[in-house]
This record gives sequence, C-alpha cells and structure tokens, in this order.
Amino acid sequence: MYDQASKHRVAMVCAFDGWNDACHCATDVIHQLVSRYPSTEVAHINRDGYYDYQVSRPIQCNIQGYRRILWPQTTFYDIAVSDTFHILAEMGPEPNYGWIEYCQESLRIAREYEVSHVYTLGSMFADCPHTRPLPMDIMVNGEPVDEEYEHNGPIGIPQVLDASAEEEGYATTSLWVSVPKYLGNNDCALGTAQLLQALSRSMPVNLMTEHLENRAEQWRSHADIILRNTPDLTKYVEQLEREYDMREQARHITKQGSPAVEQLVSDAEEFLRGLPHDFSETK
Repeated sequence: MYDQASKHRVAMVCAFDGWNDACHCATDVIHQLVSRYPSTEVAHINRDGYYDYQVSRPIQCNIQGYRRILWPQTTFYDIAVSDTFHILAEMGPEPNYGWIEYCQESLRIAREYEVSHVYTLGSMFADCPHTRPLPMDIMVNGEPVDEEYEHNGPIGIPQVLDASAEEEGYATTSLWVSVPKYLGNNDCALGTAQLLQALSRSMPVNLMTEHLENRAEQWRSHADIILRNTPDLTKYVEQLEREYDMREQARHITKQGSPAVEQLVSDAEEFLRGLPHDFSETK
C-alpha cells in the first residue's frame, strides 16, 4: 500500500474495547499513539455481520445541528513514529460474531500495508495491589516469556488474532497487563503506562512514554486516598502485597539457584525455632 519511495518498516498494534480492555488500558495505548504522532485514518472493517447492536449499541450525536448515528466499527490508523518506522493501529469494539472472518479481514489489511510484526494488547482485572508494579503477561510467537505463565480458560479476540497471525507467518507479540479489580473500571493510567512501556521495549524504536508517568502517579495517589478511607480494603490490599512479595521472592530464589534455596530453608528453620512451643496450637 505504501510507495516504494517511502518504504519503511510497519508493525501492526491491535486493541479492542470490551472484555479484553479492563479500565480501557489497551485502547488507551492506541489513543496515546494517535495523539502523540502524525496519524491518518486509513481503513475500516465493515460493521455488517460482526456486531450485535443490542450489545454494542450505535450512538446518536448532533454535529453542527445535524443528527448523526455512529455505528460500531473497527478503524485502522497509519501512525508515523519515524521516517523509517510506522505503526498500523487497529482499534474497535470486540466483535460479537464471525471472529475467524474478522481476523482474516484484519490480516488482509495488514498484508496491504506490508506489516512484518503483529502486536495485540489487552488488560484484565486481577487480585493485584496498586502499590506494586502491575503484573504483565507477555507472549512472543505464541510462547510465554515467563515460563511460569499458563492460561487455561476463556479468551478474547486479541488471542484469536494473535494465533491467526502466527499461523500466517507473522512475528507476533501479545502484551497484557493486570489491573486491581478492587478499584473498579475507571481509567487506570498505570496500566496504560506499563503497556505502552512494554510495547516500546519490544519495538525497534523508542515510543514516547514520559508523559504518562505523572498520570500514573496521580492514579496511584488517588488509590491511596481510597484505601485510607476504607479500613477493610486496606487489610485486603496488605494481604495482596504480602502475596505479591512472596511470589517475587520465590521468582528471585529460582533464578539464584540451589544456594539461595538452602539459605531460605535455613532462615525459615531459624524463624520457627524462635516461636513459642505452643504456637501451633494458637488460633
């Protein structure tokens, strides 16, 4: 689709409203890219046959005194990150029907723009504390970066598109962030920031992420205020912090190898020797 005279590398980045977009973190990454770089709306996927309008309802608005109905649709943007690197961004509501055909249509547009790498973004609610880095799940060409990661259960259109792209020979990267479910579905700036930073690290160019750091800190400060005014929630988050720290310690020990494991056992035995003899009988 591009002229040979303006040849550059193209990566496709995809995010979808709905079940795969907790706190709008994934689609907000696309919004950030479109607003920060020269961007042009270049393609759409026809809405017919993909959406249940009782679930993804059209929106009525008035533009300069004229009524207009906006139907759910998928939009593609050409984002010029640099002279030698562009992003083809795909964003829209998760389709209700025809996922296989939808993915085929998405990849047809990817071929037109000579995409070499397909990135899919997602965010999900989880039991994780806002006071720690949010958990990230990353897969490259269908393989998890973290060997401990394994997902068995429902999936959304990002996973189906990732698998379809891999089957067609594309390099693929799947990036997901977990956000604290106890804070509700309001925008999570920290989740957006971590997704964008992870996307930047996996690309051949550095993306602009600094502008999100203040937003992320404000989000965390707001969450702190909620905690201070909700004692029961404070106890819950403290438990999540302990669980998070234990997992991180276990991961660190695994990387260190056998001597570190032996030291941990020794420390645990010393701790137990210091407990009262009737400790096991206490409740």
